[in-house]
Amino acid sequence: MPHLNPLEKSHSRRKFLGTSALGVMGFGATNISRAADKNSTGRPKKSVIYVFLSGGLGQQDSFDMKPGAPDNIRGEFLPISTATPGLQICEHLPMLAQRSERWALVRSLSHTYNEHSQGHMVMLSGQSKLPTGFDPSRPKPTDHPSMAAIIGALLPDSGSLPPSIVLPERLIHRTGRVVPGQFAGVMGAHREPHFLAASRFNALTYGAWPEFGFHHQRGGELDKSLKFQTPILAPPKGIDSTRSDRRLQLLEQIGGVRPLLDQLHETDSLERYQSRAITMLSDPKMRKLFNVTDAPAEDLDRYGRNTFGWSLMLANRLAREGVGYVQVNLGNNETWDTHGNMYPNLKNYLLPPFDASLSALLDDLHNEGRLDDTLVIVAGEFGRTPKISLLPSAYALPGRDHWGAVQTMLVAGGGVSGGQVLGSTDKQGGHPTSDKQTPDNFAATIYKTLGFSRNAHWYDLSNRPIPLFNAEPIPLG
Repeated sequence: MPHLNPLEKSHSRRKFLGTSALGVMGFGATNISRAADKNSTGRPKKSVIYVFLSGGLGQQDSFDMKPGAPDNIRGEFLPISTATPGLQICEHLPMLAQRSERWALVRSLSHTYNEHSQGHMVMLSGQSKLPTGFDPSRPKPTDHPSMAAIIGALLPDSGSLPPSIVLPERLIHRTGRVVPGQFAGVMGAHREPHFLAASRFNALTYGAWPEFGFHHQRGGELDKSLKFQTPILAPPKGIDSTRSDRRLQLLEQIGGVRPLLDQLHETDSLERYQSRAITMLSDPKMRKLFNVTDAPAEDLDRYGRNTFGWSLMLANRLAREGVGYVQVNLGNNETWDTHGNMYPNLKNYLLPPFDASLSALLDDLHNEGRLDDTLVIVAGEFGRTPKISLLPSAYALPGRDHWGAVQTMLVAGGGVSGGQVLGSTDKQGGHPTSDKQTPDNFAATIYKTLGFSRNAHWYDLSNRPIPLFNAEPIPLG
């Protein structure tokens, strides 16, 4: 670190406090993006919004229904027609059915893993093979980097907002287990994705609270202490420079600041990151951007006054502002893990807010003329078993187990023609029978949309180049 005189030290501390304040909001101080990384392609012409359904949505109960299958496979829901002749989806997705000309389906996305952690790893990293030494119970520095981390490193760092953001929360199981696959892994801690922490961890209420909060076993309920708190982008009242310096002195006494500053100084973007932090803390435009809970009543009614609606509304705003990649985790505690009480929970708490919020997002992108420039992808870590089962020790009513062999992915915008279906499954909806796609194809589709060269690489902590593309993009025109 260069030598600083006392005045420079004081100024530096205050600037660093702004950086630290972002850490409180979920923008960790080690989350630095280089201004122009190797093989960067420039500001993206298109954006990607990845709507991730943690827990896994059953394909037979949503977008690949099997009405001719036996009762223990087809389930309770009925198919309805969409605006596309011959295309049917679940009766509890009526708004999406009316908008089918804006989205397409890939019914043959497949991998080999039937456990949550493994599924999260491959569907968030876009790599079908698990990393060496993978531990399903915790993230490790030897893990594959998430797509959010890779894209955040490769896209240029410009403006007040980072090029890649994950919201509204990290994926943490109700037991406190942090789900692997979300982080930078072998890229190093300084490449961790930017997590916009708008929703704190809770172990009780699932889904689109407060309107549709529920518990898998007990049905509708809500932890009333929960709040969707978008970041406070202004210094708290009563915090002056003297108190700020005192806080930093305390951190220095426990060894927290100097090593961190030394680490940050090794990158090329410390000054840029500090400038961004200060801008986000003081810019009224940024405060308005993130304050989705105070959106106009008409918009809140369309998206839904719940975590699903607020999250997708915020994702739309961020993409509009030029953020290249936004991952939206729709559901804490593996919300979509419907082992039991599946049909009442999907019907009453999950599909209605999903249908409304996703439809509102597509409407806004279409009405603003941005749908062709914004790719929206909806997927989970896996699908659900063809056969319905009952776990009487935990649930009163049946559900479906984990199933990595196939899931249906919804794709909209980004130049993709709506109303089409790629891939098919067998009569039970259990295995692909045509056009099988993998997480590698899925990731390649995202990278292609963002305009990355097929020869692009990302770099691990040892600065070794790793090819960005491991497969061909999904052939959706």
